Amino acid sequence: MKKTLFLLLFCVSAVVCAQSEEELWIKNGNRNIFGVLSRPVQQEGVKYPVAIISHGFNGTHWFGKDYFGIMKEKGYMCYTFDFPCGSINSRSDNNTMNMSVKGEVSDLQAIIDYFKSQSDVDATRIVLIGESQGGLVSALTAASRPKDVNQLVLIYPALCIPDNWNERYPKVEEIPDTTRLWNVPLGRSFFLEIRDLDVYKEIKKYKRPVLIIHGDKDQVVPLSYSERAVKTYKKAKLEVIPNARHGFNPTERALALGWIKNFIK
Repeated sequence: MKKTLFLLLFCVSAVVCAQSEEELWIKNGNRNIFGVLSRPVQQEGVKYPVAIISHGFNGTHWFGKDYFGIMKEKGYMCYTFDFPCGSINSRSDNNTMNMSVKGEVSDLQAIIDYFKSQSDVDATRIVLIGESQGGLVSALTAASRPKDVNQLVLIYPALCIPDNWNERYPKVEEIPDTTRLWNVPLGRSFFLEIRDLDVYKEIKKYKRPVLIIHGDKDQVVPLSYSERAVKTYKKAKLEVIPNARHGFNPTERALALGWIKNFIK
């Protein structure tokens, strides 16, 4: 009897776990976005808030799985995905020659629209969490959809991208057809579209709560960009991790997740 009960409980537990994560494709015009959705155990008639995780340059949805645990604890669905053309390993589209900050903003907007249309989603509680280039994209998307994004979390956000590339290519004619960054090929259009992007002018359009987390030894995105951002936003808090670089180690990641957990409502 005890053995039968144990097997029954094991089977039920296995089904619940299997159903808690599922692959989810979302359309954005002719772009197909691959992602994984984590959700609390569903209750009929309940609407759940959702957190949408945007990876950094050449990242994938795997990075976003770090957030599944804390978001489940908060009662949130959590969606992590591959930006089309955002990585050489993207399951959405791995042609990084077509990578585009504006294209990624469009993809994130389409994901917001998808979840807003779902009957089991609380559309008043949509949170964006973005790392590095995904942080820039999340910040720009929140600014473009201020009524649809309830809270914003930026992890070492690459707000420096326009400055970096305008410094490298001061004149348009200096931009080559192909640029390789960390052995990832990028097309000319990536650099052309961000030349006149005034990041801080755009992001200040978002007036709701923002949490920024950054390491003070970040060698890719200087902390000064987040220090300026926290002054630009109306309701923002900056948490600085001593000695942390671009990409947190397990201890730093745990600290950041704790801050995020306390921030999310």
